[in-house]
Amino acid sequence: MALARAGSGLEPTVRAYLSQVHPVFMLPPLAASLFGGLLAGVVDPVLASIHVVAMFAAVYTAHVKDGYVDFYVRDEDDDHPMTETGCRVGLAGATTLFVGCCVLLSLLAGWVALALTLPTWLIAYHHAPQLDTNPVTATTGYPMGIALATLGGFAVQTGTVALVPLGFALVFLVLLSGIKVIDDAGDYAYDRSIEKRTVAVVVGPARADAVAYGLMGVALVVVVGFVAFGVFPPSASGAALAFAVVALVARRAEPELATMLLIRGSYVFLAVLVAAVWFEPLAGVV
Repeated sequence: MALARAGSGLEPTVRAYLSQVHPVFMLPPLAASLFGGLLAGVVDPVLASIHVVAMFAAVYTAHVKDGYVDFYVRDEDDDHPMTETGCRVGLAGATTLFVGCCVLLSLLAGWVALALTLPTWLIAYHHAPQLDTNPVTATTGYPMGIALATLGGFAVQTGTVALVPLGFALVFLVLLSGIKVIDDAGDYAYDRSIEKRTVAVVVGPARADAVAYGLMGVALVVVVGFVAFGVFPPSASGAALAFAVVALVARRAEPELATMLLIRGSYVFLAVLVAAVWFEPLAGVV
């Protein structure tokens, strides 16, 4: 039973499965999970680790399923490292790992943590070919996963949700949705040729650009607003400023470069938020 298309044996099989680990897209959900835990104040490393592993399993599921659909179902990709059987085994393994984490979370962290964790796998598994054909769900699927990872990371530590993690989850959802619109715009010509209804295909590249930066602008305004009302620490404004600088540069770039800049900018955004929440550098000043 061959699992890798490049050959049989352990080495090509391992390479095939490792090929589905995409750090650029995997790190944000894992970081969001840990960030949610930091918002709780006191972090239980065991619970945090279980939730991080669950997020990894969910995103891995999305990558394997997306690759399977694009290559074997839609015939969109030119190549794929795994056989059909290999894809199914990968999906089964990732799902089993996710379910195991959910069982542990239900026993150790309670039903709220479980309720916020389960939808991440549902979004991941159904991203292709269901959710990625609609402009709304194609845009918000990944950002929603980040938002749920943040809320879940908080809930596994506290057993509940609160205004602060909800605020951050909302910001991540809106900001990353804007980035996703830019990312999809880079495939406008191809998506239009196969009648894939992304925001850029539905409203056109120019309007999609306006929608994308409008969403990012709203997210940054929300951050400042939450700071003004005392929901976020004052230093969180630095995250909005840092990302705004990146967005201004990205807006002058072509879609592929803009996406790269904005994704890296979102890392900076999250890093500054972590520092703002963990250290509160302006707590004694403002």
